[in-house]
Amino acid sequence: MYLAVKLGKLTLKTPIICASGTFGFGEELKGLVNFKNIGAITTKTITLKPRRGNLPPRIFETDHGVLNSVGLENPGLDVFVAEKLPELKKFNTKFIVSIGGFSSDEYEEIVRQLAQFEEIEAIEVNLSCPNIQLKKMVSQDKTLTYELLKELRQLTSKVLIAKITPEVTDIVEIVQSAREAGVNALSLVNTFYGMAINIEERKPYLGSIYGGYSGRAIKPLSLYRVWTAAKTVDIPIIGGGGIESATDAIEFLLAGSSLVSLGTINLVYPNQAEQILKGIKDYMKKMKIENIDELRGGLIV
Repeated sequence: MYLAVKLGKLTLKTPIICASGTFGFGEELKGLVNFKNIGAITTKTITLKPRRGNLPPRIFETDHGVLNSVGLENPGLDVFVAEKLPELKKFNTKFIVSIGGFSSDEYEEIVRQLAQFEEIEAIEVNLSCPNIQLKKMVSQDKTLTYELLKELRQLTSKVLIAKITPEVTDIVEIVQSAREAGVNALSLVNTFYGMAINIEERKPYLGSIYGGYSGRAIKPLSLYRVWTAAKTVDIPIIGGGGIESATDAIEFLLAGSSLVSLGTINLVYPNQAEQILKGIKDYMKKMKIENIDELRGGLIV
């Protein structure tokens, strides 16, 4: 049974990726996670300078998901390179560095610096954080998406992944722009805009009023967008949004994902990748499938 998946020139041992923002830098979960089940972990998003993030409260749990407004809190690029990168190299899995910025210059400077490190094989360009108080996310505009990614593509030969927001009128034109800019893969989807209100105090539960909504409730919405995108572009898609079980993961693979991304479930069961991978193997055995690639896009319509 062959479970390895190609992501550009990078080969991952399993189709499971742990999403940015839900797995820290990996070191926080040592002793809780069996990394052999994970194809890659994606770091917290790194910005050029340190960020304290948004005002608390930053997390609010709803009946079927989680609202977060962390606001890209991170130690900044210099601390990441000096302290986090050496630890990431010790894990028994690949890693993807997620980056964010507030201007093209910031994105470009981060990529320019990361390109110097041979041990960094893949970069995820976060174009879709919903809670940093921007008027518009980059990936809500096809021209901005293309221009930024085109510039970054010219700065590095590393695997480049574009993380796209689901909050667009037409996701097809956005993923096409990213593909035309030369990225190696797409990560779909980031969180949806959401909010919750305390009716006793008549105030929002989040300190920044609104945030990004994730968890099981968004799975049908995410699945649809992955299926739509997969019919449009010929590069790998990392599909995620509400995946909690092997059945969820298999749905995304059938819809056209090459890999699946675990997000909110990591906050509850950080070793859930083990159960999901076992379930995928059991399904493949039952269906007499020998190569995970045979599942991709296998939806019958």
